[in-house]
Amino acid sequence: MLTGGCLCGEIRYAAHGAPFHPTLCHCGSCRRAAGAPVVAWFSVPREGYRLLAGTPARYASSPGVTRTFCPRCGTSLTYESAAYAAEIDITTASLDDPEAVPPQDHTQTAHRLGWVSLADGLPAYPGWARPE
Repeated sequence: MLTGGCLCGEIRYAAHGAPFHPTLCHCGSCRRAAGAPVVAWFSVPREGYRLLAGTPARYASSPGVTRTFCPRCGTSLTYESAAYAAEIDITTASLDDPEAVPPQDHTQTAHRLGWVSLADGLPAYPGWARPE
């Protein structure tokens, strides 16, 4: 089981099941949602995600996509896509132990900022690492 939460502690969650598709996303939507040049994510089965405390705010960031964040401190928490309704993506940095789920690739590198250098040796995909 993985646990995590937001900066202020209002939101706490647990993620059960084997994490999959740990990635570093370079898309503009993730960058703006987190205010960061790249965002680390991993996925778990939707039924494996459980809120332990608090109620995150929800935002429909694009058609079929909902992001959640702490309404108090603004920490970006999850990404849900209607196209992948059986899973939920969780921000890796919101984990109590982010080292537990290291990224395995870079996705959406076609949108990478020019001043971000990919020097970690991980595979890099211009779009999604898996077929849409």
